[in-house]
Amino acid sequence: MIVAKPKEFSEITDMIRGYSNVLVAGCGTCVAVCLTGGEKEAGILATRLQMAAGSDDARFRASAATVERQCDREFLGLFRDHIEEADAVVSLACGAGIQFLAEMYPDTPVFPGVDTSFIGVAEGAGVWSERCRSCNQCYLGITGGICPVTMCAKSLLNGPCGGPQNGKCETSPERDCAWVMIIERLERQSRLDILRDFVPARRNDLSTHPAKIVREDYRKRFSAK
Repeated sequence: MIVAKPKEFSEITDMIRGYSNVLVAGCGTCVAVCLTGGEKEAGILATRLQMAAGSDDARFRASAATVERQCDREFLGLFRDHIEEADAVVSLACGAGIQFLAEMYPDTPVFPGVDTSFIGVAEGAGVWSERCRSCNQCYLGITGGICPVTMCAKSLLNGPCGGPQNGKCETSPERDCAWVMIIERLERQSRLDILRDFVPARRNDLSTHPAKIVREDYRKRFSAK
């Protein structure tokens, strides 16, 4: 899932200064799971914005609406009536959703209400950690399902380095060494021999931006309907 954190309230109010009808657009998927941008959070932010305006600006109005995903054009269409009434939008989606919303409604300013952090997992209540950098060249099959690009402080593909002590990374005694974890995982699976092969350097050309994936079989199947 994509993990994000709320922007400072003062930063949001600075961005929307001068606008009188603001829509807070929530997203019901990733940012809802990490309690940053779902229906509840959108409603709370709209209320805070309304209260902050107070009697100083009687014309100001903040409302909230949420769709299942802001990274899907079909769902973004559900915002149309709300955005037609607004002169600015604060999106609580990830960076991709914010850009897609702004692209679909180019006549209305769209501002980010969150900072997109990383692709990660939920480790427990209120705890999320990064697991993937979307490098477009996955090594998990040869590293025991542990990503060295993300989990290693140096992103080493052929580790470990000479720094770990007692299984911990030299950058922090609280951080497990990714390559110690990889070796232990492969040893449990009786696959340590994999590490005899040298892994070539990552290809930067595979991580070009902006990236795009086209599945022709998918397009042909659904475009015909």
